[in-house]
Amino acid sequence: MIAFIIDILLTGGFVAYGMNTHDSPWSDFPVTAAPFVIALVIAWLIIPRVREQPFSLVSGAIVALLTAGIGLALRAGFGQGVSGAFPIVATVMIAALFLGWRLIALLINQVRQK
Repeated sequence: MIAFIIDILLTGGFVAYGMNTHDSPWSDFPVTAAPFVIALVIAWLIIPRVREQPFSLVSGAIVALLTAGIGLALRAGFGQGVSGAFPIVATVMIAALFLGWRLIALLINQVRQK
């Protein structure tokens, strides 16, 4: 459950950072975050490995790719922008966030075991 919460918080942070960068009104946060949050929940629900091994880098990669891919598709379906470099930036940022915290956790765990 903690891994899911971390992923949700990082997704919210990603959206907040993007909105702040583009001077978007904070009242749009729920609508802007919704496609990626929905995609994240879908990833966690449909892939058993993610729930069974939530801290693994493989699970992080799966969740990142599904969150970015489904999130961008939903964003387009909701009539929100997906043009230009945004799909690339979103995918790279989500992957960096989801894999980054898992890598840090893995390294901390290895240091503790020594």
